[in-house]
Amino acid sequence: MMDTGFTEIEHTADWEMHVWAPDFITLLKQAALGMYTLAGMCLQPGDRIQRELTLQMNDPESLLVRFLGELLFLGEQEGLGFDDFDLRLEAGWLQVHMAGAPIISQRKEIKAVTYHNLLIRQRGKGLEVNIVFDV
Repeated sequence: MMDTGFTEIEHTADWEMHVWAPDFITLLKQAALGMYTLAGMCLQPGDRIQRELTLQMNDPESLLVRFLGELLFLGEQEGLGFDDFDLRLEAGWLQVHMAGAPIISQRKEIKAVTYHNLLIRQRGKGLEVNIVFDV
């Protein structure tokens, strides 16, 4: 299995995704890219739009949900999606610099990121998590 990635898991009512990576920062990036892939999101080619976020880390799972929730909010409110992330975790704060573009199409809307069975686990030399999305 590759060091990083994501895959959809069969789920009865919502969407579930399994994400793995060698470290927490890469896990966050893979989760974001996986969420956009599950939604079938396509971004407008051309000029890139830059955004920054600063999020406090209470615990890894809450930070993951908050990060993905902020991305969903930017998609809903501003019609933006992101595919390039520079993340830094310092002194309990996640600094996010990201680049993206307007969303030109999306096959399915994700309403929310849930805490259902959310637990980031150590896996060999890395981390893994299953994320359930409300659709």
